[in-house]
Formats: sequence, C-alpha cells, structure tokens
Amino acid sequence: MKLLVTGGAGYVGSVVSALLLEAGHEVVVLDDLSTGHEDAVPEGARLVRGTLRDTASEVLGGAGFDAVLHFAARSLVGESVEKPGLYWDKNLGESLALLEAMRVAGVHRIVFSSTAATYGEPESTPILETDPTRPTNPYGASKLAIDTALAEYARLHGIGGVSLRYFNVAGAYGRLGERHAVETHLIPNVLKIAQGDGGAVKMFGDDYPTPDGTCVRDYIHVTDLGRAHLLALEACEPGRHEIFNLGSGTGSSVREVVEVCREVTGRDIPAETAPRRAGDPAVLVASSDRIQARLGWKPERDLRTMVDDAWTFLRSR
Repeated sequence: MKLLVTGGAGYVGSVVSALLLEAGHEVVVLDDLSTGHEDAVPEGARLVRGTLRDTASEVLGGAGFDAVLHFAARSLVGESVEKPGLYWDKNLGESLALLEAMRVAGVHRIVFSSTAATYGEPESTPILETDPTRPTNPYGASKLAIDTALAEYARLHGIGGVSLRYFNVAGAYGRLGERHAVETHLIPNVLKIAQGDGGAVKMFGDDYPTPDGTCVRDYIHVTDLGRAHLLALEACEPGRHEIFNLGSGTGSSVREVVEVCREVTGRDIPAETAPRRAGDPAVLVASSDRIQARLGWKPERDLRTMVDDAWTFLRSR
C-alpha cells in the first residue's frame, strides 16, 4: 500500500514508518520538523516538509494513497495547560484539515495515534474502552475531539478509522529512539541521570495506595506499539470508527522503574521522595483485552527490555 505517515519524523512515527517499510509498503512522511528530526525519517521513506493545514491536500491529491497513519501532534500536558489555544489549533485544527483532504482525495482509511489521557482520572483500573472520557487537560481534550471527528467522518463520509489509546511509550528500535527537546517521560529522564547529567530522580509521593507507595503507570515498548498500528491498518473498515486501548494491564511503579534502570545500567541512580503533585492518580493502567480479542495484539516486551533498548540508544548518541 501507499501510505502517508503524518509526524513520521517523531519518536513513534519514525518507528512505525520503519516497520511499514519493512512490511513492503510505500511510505511518504509529512512533518513540519517542529519537534521531529529529519534524520529520524527511515531510509526508503520520502519526506515532505510542511503542516497538515498547508500541505495535506497537495500531498494526498491525485497521488493514489491507500491510507493515512496520523501521529502529528503537540503532546506536552503542561504546555497544553499554559497554551490551550495552541493545542486546539495544532491537534484538532490540523487534524480536521487532514480529514478534509482525505475526503476530497478519496482516501478512506486512517489509523490515529490517540491517548489514554482522553479518559482523565479513571473510576477503576484497568481502563476499558467503554469507560467515561473526562480528560483533565487540553491535550487529552483535543485528542478526544479528534476521536469524535473521526467517528463523524466515518458516519457521514465513509472513512474507516481506528484510534489507538495508550499512555507511556518507551524503548527504541535500532537507531530510532526518544529524543525530545523537552523530555517529560520518566525512563529517559532516569537514564540521563544514570549517564551523568546530575541530580536525583524525584518520586512524587510515596504514600499512594499501591504496593510500594509510588504511582503506577502503564508502559509499552515502541516496537509493540508499532505492531499494533500495522494491525490496526489492516482492520480499518470504511464507514466504521473503532477505539482500542494499548496497555500492559498491570503497570509499573515509579520505584520499580528506577530499580530496573539501576539494574540495566549498573549504576547507583540517586532518587528522593518529593511531595505529591496535584492531580496525580495513584494508578493509570489500560486494558488491551479488546484489541487482543479482535486483532490478536498483546505486548511482548517487558519493562527491562524497554529500559535496556532505551539505554543502548542513549549511549549510542
């Protein structure tokens, strides 16, 4: 198939692009490189630099694309609270421009990189696709709005869409790994300390109702995540929008993550307890039972593999 990957110069988008190429597909990456990296675009993919609003119609028009995999987005929760207009403009606004370009060009399949942040603070865990969606920040709200738009484009225009909702991605795929200008994720930040960046890991709260008192979060290896996108691509049905969670079903605590990082790196990574952060739920874990039953997907790589691959990638740079 001929595929357009938006945000394909980013962390997850570049890995999925590589897996698509290995599966024999033709890949065109559309990215404005505002947060992505040109050298992350896999060899064999064609890069078109531009925004969705300005460029999607031109790229998709008359070029014979079979489907779109949509990763392009702003994804920092804190930034979304400070600049909500930016997130509605970039996430929802540009996604609507993409959907219109698809409609006009007659491209009827899309896999969307959504987020479990659409659920907000859950009433129970693990989170199911049928649970209420009550996002607590503009980032999650903008992604939920895109899910709603996808459902409407499926109903009204026959587009087939699959939204994949997940929490924390980790690990690396060969030379493709996590390198954000502003890094908010726990594993790469712990590994930077292990590498000698100084400071100590801050564990925000150690009195939560969890086995070791620290927050529990869901982690998924970027390669497992990529496999899910390829399966979702095959599952797109015109006129139907589906939502699948991607999760471990159990999660790992902050203290467990730090300990695994110590084991993998062989370094005594300092850690200290800090006060709880407002709004931090004790446990955020997603169930992937639906996608396992429907598409046969389940995570194959454990936390240690994620950390090991991330550490190898970090040292390679």
